[in-house]
Amino acid sequence: MARRPYISRWRLGTSSFAAGVVAASGQAPLDLWYLSLPALAVLFALILGQVKVPRYAAFAAWTGGAGYFCAALSWLISPFLVEADTYAWMAPFALLIMGFGLALFWALAAWIAMQLPRPAIGLAVMLAAAELARGYVLTGFPWALLGHIWIDTPVAQLAAYVGPSGLTLLTTATAMGLAAGKIWGRIAAPLGVAAFWAGGVWTLSQPMPADSAFTLRLVQPNAEQSLKWDAAQAQVFYDRLIRATSAAPQPDIVIWPETALPYLQEQNEGITADMARAANGATLIYGRQRVSGDRGYNSLSVLNTAGKESALYDKHHLVPFGEYIPLGDLMYDWFGLSAFAAQLGNGYSAGTGPTVIDLGTAGGKFLPLICYEAVFPQDLRSVTRPDWLLHVTNDAWFGTLTGPFQHAAQSRLRAIEQGLPMVRVANTGVTVVYDARGRLRAELPFGTEAHLDTVLPSALPAPLYARFGEAPLLLLLAGGFALAFLRPKRIRY
Repeated sequence: MARRPYISRWRLGTSSFAAGVVAASGQAPLDLWYLSLPALAVLFALILGQVKVPRYAAFAAWTGGAGYFCAALSWLISPFLVEADTYAWMAPFALLIMGFGLALFWALAAWIAMQLPRPAIGLAVMLAAAELARGYVLTGFPWALLGHIWIDTPVAQLAAYVGPSGLTLLTTATAMGLAAGKIWGRIAAPLGVAAFWAGGVWTLSQPMPADSAFTLRLVQPNAEQSLKWDAAQAQVFYDRLIRATSAAPQPDIVIWPETALPYLQEQNEGITADMARAANGATLIYGRQRVSGDRGYNSLSVLNTAGKESALYDKHHLVPFGEYIPLGDLMYDWFGLSAFAAQLGNGYSAGTGPTVIDLGTAGGKFLPLICYEAVFPQDLRSVTRPDWLLHVTNDAWFGTLTGPFQHAAQSRLRAIEQGLPMVRVANTGVTVVYDARGRLRAELPFGTEAHLDTVLPSALPAPLYARFGEAPLLLLLAGGFALAFLRPKRIRY
């Protein structure tokens, strides 16, 4: 007969949920890592308190994870409020389904850990492994990883060696050191953080290569999402883009955000020539929707210095239910369901995959990332190494409180992992430039119509993570898992 839990399931669930909510405070824009770590330690203590009954430990991890994800992903409500009359009723269900659904990764990790001879070590390792798996399973959703609490600190420089999930392992190991109840663990945990912090400070003090010779203009049109596809407003938003593009002095490269062009280029003769005149010899990189046959694409195009389209990239990592509906043709035909962001039928079609675009002497080689694609570090490693990263996005979907800032923080982490400068251009913000160590170099005010001229920082040599991906982390996880199998020595009297 299973033993009763040490506290009632109601108290266990509410305490774990509350600990998870506080743990989410480490995510942007709050960045309160010093609250997140103790909260995780409390959650781990609650889970380990149920070690004799693994299903209760899994329940504590599930409710704790639900609290964490519901708080960290609260911006998920925002897309449903753009057309509130139609979709607002879905918002709380979507958040709860996502929060409690993602928490199943934590529950499984805890259940497995409780079967191991050293469950404390097992929990730290298995939770880090579960967070890594979350970035791959069912197309992946590595948003609000536990390791993201370090992005705004020098500790983030560790990502150049072990990636974002390596930061997650550091987080779970530190929190477990605080929770395990041994005095050595409570001393070693903060000392470990201090050591990585010092290492990050040293890294940031090292000299950087000189900036490139290219000047960029980042254009932020600030098109309100509820009006973005209003035909009466299209000319207003287009005029903002053209006005910013043609402003003196002329840069080398002008960049518009995701789906910035409010017209279908294929159906509007003369619009390409109009854009080329505004660019006046500069290279113009712009986000647009395009149609090919009966398919629609979320695309990025390049007009070269001669005003001709020289490159095209179609977004390949689409947002489920946002840009496409799984089994979309059937869903559209049977139920009339279509995706939020798409304006054509049942959603966008996916492109062929990551693509490096070579501007030659006009700007070097860059890897385009459209919106959601910037949260997947694995996609950046599957191509020939570029000179810089470009993230174009429309974060007006994500509200104004947390979503855009969490999205930008992940772009910043991509720069650190790859040792490449990141240029980020957003419809409403956050529009920024990060150097190859993730330091802010230029920024536009959030939620304003504006443009910014800046230089393009240079790249660093490829760091360990850019060369070997998750391999170093997998070795660490394997070593930790092996330690969790070692049986503790029994003291004999």
